[in-house]
Amino acid sequence: MSAISERRERERAHRHQLIITAARELAEAEGWEAVTTRRLAERVEYSQPVLYSHFHGKDAIVSAVALDGFSELAAHLRRARQAAPELGQSLRAVCRAYLEFATERPALYQAMFILPTDLKFASTETPPPLRASFDEFVSCFRPDNERRELFAEVLWSALHGIAVLSESGRIPLQGQEERLDFLITRIAGTSSPAPGHAS
Repeated sequence: MSAISERRERERAHRHQLIITAARELAEAEGWEAVTTRRLAERVEYSQPVLYSHFHGKDAIVSAVALDGFSELAAHLRRARQAAPELGQSLRAVCRAYLEFATERPALYQAMFILPTDLKFASTETPPPLRASFDEFVSCFRPDNERRELFAEVLWSALHGIAVLSESGRIPLQGQEERLDFLITRIAGTSSPAPGHAS
């Protein structure tokens, strides 16, 4: 590749990331309804045709934002897991980190899990950042647990439900620790169930 081609590639990658960042900032400030190609073109000071040369419409932009989000989520969960290396502690730390991530970045979380995207989950085409995020949950279960991927999937599903219901005000934010206790006890079996309850 020539020096000119390399420079053009760098410039294109820079523009691409600039559009993703602008979309994310606009969504966090005003919600995803405010993210239009016209608004983004104004914000990044490129023409709409230049924007379309990078992304074929809003869904493609949302997918790119979501992919960025999964890279961040994987790193966030990894830090939490590594800071609490014991299995029971690491699971709680990862669960808590996941709920923090969803609460602190609501528009990003929407792009990742609620809005339409072309990202493939649980398939051979799953992008590495998605798999890396899921693997942080899997790593919290004992390696000799043959069903640890199932455990991780059910746990993630429950956390997603808690995140969405909390964000929409359908369940109160207080009580998160009790919910985590219940999940970790029932799914992971890493602590004793409450007295009077069958395990």
